[in-house]
Amino acid sequence: MTSEWGSDAVDLDAYLTRIGQRRRPPSEEALGDLVRAHVQAIPFENVDVVLGQHQGISLDVVSAKLVGRRRGGYCYEQSGLFAAVLEQLGYTVHRLAARVQPRRPGPYTHMTLVVEADGNRFHADVGFGAGILAPMPLVDGQETDQAGWPHRLTERNGWWTLKKGDEDLLDFRLDGMHPIDFEVYHHYTSTHPKSPFTGRLVVMTLEPGVSRKLLGRELTVEKPDGSSETTVIAPDELDATLKDLGIELTPDELERLKTGY
Repeated sequence: MTSEWGSDAVDLDAYLTRIGQRRRPPSEEALGDLVRAHVQAIPFENVDVVLGQHQGISLDVVSAKLVGRRRGGYCYEQSGLFAAVLEQLGYTVHRLAARVQPRRPGPYTHMTLVVEADGNRFHADVGFGAGILAPMPLVDGQETDQAGWPHRLTERNGWWTLKKGDEDLLDFRLDGMHPIDFEVYHHYTSTHPKSPFTGRLVVMTLEPGVSRKLLGRELTVEKPDGSSETTVIAPDELDATLKDLGIELTPDELERLKTGY
């Protein structure tokens, strides 16, 4: 797996410094700490897609961006980086393709992970729009608190579905994938006019009890009790808003983003 995916391209110590963790032997507890630290340190964002400057999802490029430049990314970047880190730490990782919102059928373009630890398998999706803060045991009917929002995994005929309340978030099978599969998915996701990431800015962060989503000009802050507040972000507020969400752009990037904002 390591040779096919090129996991050694990631500087493990630099990554662990980025998320504030240390090297530990594989375990369920350590995996949980890594997932939580990753999601809270690295925002979900599509700025480079919107700007038309995305450099691809090879691990050297992803590591330079998310670790070196302390930026965020979307699923192929987030989960690809995390999978490489886990493999270097000694975990067995399965990179899988998933369909988001399966009740409204679309392509299987989401990258999700199943990780083995302490003899068990866990769904660990650090790239799902900053929605998952804890690994979920891959057990039919398993319910896990995600930052205050209960999520549940169900299985039927080999298909696993992640649910949030009555909403089906994604489904997947445990079929092995190859790097070229995600290269194709990334091309669609980053260039197709019907992709949800090409037409507007998407930034998401998650911490216990608070979900923040910047979609286009609207910043929505949600809490587990169902309350939410939406604010329209003016162009002159964009820089401060992005920095508050953990994203710092170059002056040129910021100006180009404002142009189409």
